[in-house]
Amino acid sequence: MVAVFAIRLFDLQILSGNYKRRADRNAYYYKPIYPARGVIYDRNGELLVYNSPTYDLMITTGETGSFDTVALCRLIGIDTVVLHRRLTEVRDRLLNPGYSPHVPQVLISQLQEDEAGRFQEQLFKYPGFSIQGRSNRQYKYHHAAHVLGYVAEANAHDLSVDSALALGDYIGKIGVERSYEAQLRGEKGYEVLLRDSRGRIKGHSNGGRDDKAPVNGHNLTLSIDAGLQALAERMMQGKRGAVVAIEPATGEILAMVSAPSYDPVLLTSKERGDNYRMLEEAPDKPLYARAIMGTYPPGSTFKAAQGAVFLAEGVIQPGTVFSCYHGYPVLHSRPRCHGHASPLNLPAAIATSCNAYFCWGLRALLDDRKIYPSVQEAFEHWKNRIVSIGFGYPLGVDLYGEKRGYIPNSKVYDKVYKGRWNSSTIISISIGQGEILATPLQIANLASVVANRGWYVRPHVVRSIENGRLDSAYTHRQRTSIDTRYWETIAEGMARAVTGGTCHGANFAPGEIEVCGKTGTAENPHGKDHSAFMGFAPRNNPKIAVAVYVENGGFGAVYGVPIGRVVMEYYLRHGQLSAAGEAIAQRMSTTRILYL
Repeated sequence: MVAVFAIRLFDLQILSGNYKRRADRNAYYYKPIYPARGVIYDRNGELLVYNSPTYDLMITTGETGSFDTVALCRLIGIDTVVLHRRLTEVRDRLLNPGYSPHVPQVLISQLQEDEAGRFQEQLFKYPGFSIQGRSNRQYKYHHAAHVLGYVAEANAHDLSVDSALALGDYIGKIGVERSYEAQLRGEKGYEVLLRDSRGRIKGHSNGGRDDKAPVNGHNLTLSIDAGLQALAERMMQGKRGAVVAIEPATGEILAMVSAPSYDPVLLTSKERGDNYRMLEEAPDKPLYARAIMGTYPPGSTFKAAQGAVFLAEGVIQPGTVFSCYHGYPVLHSRPRCHGHASPLNLPAAIATSCNAYFCWGLRALLDDRKIYPSVQEAFEHWKNRIVSIGFGYPLGVDLYGEKRGYIPNSKVYDKVYKGRWNSSTIISISIGQGEILATPLQIANLASVVANRGWYVRPHVVRSIENGRLDSAYTHRQRTSIDTRYWETIAEGMARAVTGGTCHGANFAPGEIEVCGKTGTAENPHGKDHSAFMGFAPRNNPKIAVAVYVENGGFGAVYGVPIGRVVMEYYLRHGQLSAAGEAIAQRMSTTRILYL
């Protein structure tokens, strides 16, 4: 027993550094020096987010006496209730191990320069108080709130998962501020100060030679086009939905709008908490990033994917014709269809958005036992091809909170229908309805897949990192399981939709730029149908792919097509709009949809 105790004492006193570290914490105070957070630019070098000086009011409770709380609140512009709450929080914090009443604690954060200046003039009246400088996020750009994100004080969860954080530090909460936190934050420096046995500061350790300078964060350049983003947000005023524009060759997101949105400046000041609660309680949910979180039935935009799958599976050819009698004849004209020529082939079916054609295609794939021995096996082949296009799982965009949408598998229907089902049982999925759900980002990615004739680069909003490299996931191509020649047929159908079909309103430059598009009118059991559009331009060597989704907007041609047309025209004409384009933009920006 004596030997065991001796070994344990030797370990504690000689080998273990735990007590030395505790002693060091008692003897030294590491006063943080905050680095400048990396700034953010758009793809054209326009400054979007920068830093400005801000100040924290610090309190050393072991050195304070009585003071006039009303006068202090008047000096720094806060309510007495807020001050008393913060004082209570500081006192409660000092009950925890490792906190000393002789070490400064943050009392009030984000004082403006004039507020800090007024307090400095009266500092002699408030022993134990001091001002500590740091930087605060400022937004020169008042759009793209869901992309840019915001910073706020780290909470208990943040502190528990990130050892580099300390109480009072700020951290990105959403958008690129969160997903690129490690690159933007930089590395804190510190001054090493000596403390006596009562915790009082006595000066610098080792003459300041132990101090460490901060390392500033890295700047980011986004793929967002600031002008295009602002234009798209303007057209989505008074509406709920999303607009996503992508450069097909690179996967760079040119614009990402979630409507309604908000001015990011609202979440930068001392009023951030009140403003956040106001946004959180708003009935139209402006904090909800619909572009990546909203899951909707894709409607007829999904027919582009369906047509490619049917071609790849060999159940149809581009020239295969099916009949349409204002709907799918097998189920007594359900789903219904609008009037157009019949019979028709695949490109014509895409151009006219024929429902019946894609019902026939699903029937040919799922119900012909010469192709697959069971409907379950046939459906799994269908599902796997749809997933390869980018549906059913998160695409992996470099923003927090992306949803996966929903693509069912055969087990879902086996469970519901006890294994007895066929194409007619689930016919609505042939036209992008039923159980099918997709995010606006996934619909825009489908447009990129068609534009590239069968491949895509994972969509992303950060174009480059100062002194760093993008993740390789955002630079290499991901191929679908469908051959290029089949996608060429889909592109032909989308081109015909613009020149003489359901998307004729997207044809902004006849004879100059060939536009490809596909409308969608997604059924909504809770109200008016949703208006959707996806497209790309030019047809060959495409520069932009876009998806528009407007909740309760009705036919795709009502809102989706005109908004998509203006987005493509603005980008392809380098920030310019024709008189017709500007008129459409103005009309869209002043049109409101009443949501009951």
